[in-house]
Amino acid sequence: MSKVLIVYASRMGSTGEIAQEIARQLERRGLTADVRAAAQAAAPSGYDAVIVGSPLYVRHWDAGVLAYLRRHTADLGVRPTWLFQSGPCGPQEEVSAEPTPRAVTRFCARTGTAAPVTFGGNLDPARATSWLSTKVTRGPLSGDFRDWNAIRGWADGVAGLLLSHPVSDVQPISP
Repeated sequence: MSKVLIVYASRMGSTGEIAQEIARQLERRGLTADVRAAAQAAAPSGYDAVIVGSPLYVRHWDAGVLAYLRRHTADLGVRPTWLFQSGPCGPQEEVSAEPTPRAVTRFCARTGTAAPVTFGGNLDPARATSWLSTKVTRGPLSGDFRDWNAIRGWADGVAGLLLSHPVSDVQPISP
């Protein structure tokens, strides 16, 4: 059985909910998933595979997640590692076209990790924690744009790879 570490950051809870749903899907398939916020996440060395997710704000990843990637680049480069980003809001075609931040692109180049898959975000006024987030959640992009079927399908693809191949042979799937 493969042990998967899921590391995430979440400002208003939405990315954390995506991480939890990915864990549930992996566990449905018989894998063990350990979900941790980046600030409390263990080193990846005790896991067979790792998934790292971050909210996307103004085309940047959360600083804590980027610090985790920098701190553990060597360990992440020798095990299957997948990335996801969440936060763009609007029609699905706009969400999936969101570019990968430069810092993440550099990490992918150093480790051979595929670019992150992008999931829609959730701008919920009830979760706003600052003046700016309150203003944004009241605009035209307010709403929950997360596609739970797409999230489960992606996690199912990860599980399928881990279950059908020796972990040492698994190559992350591209978005």
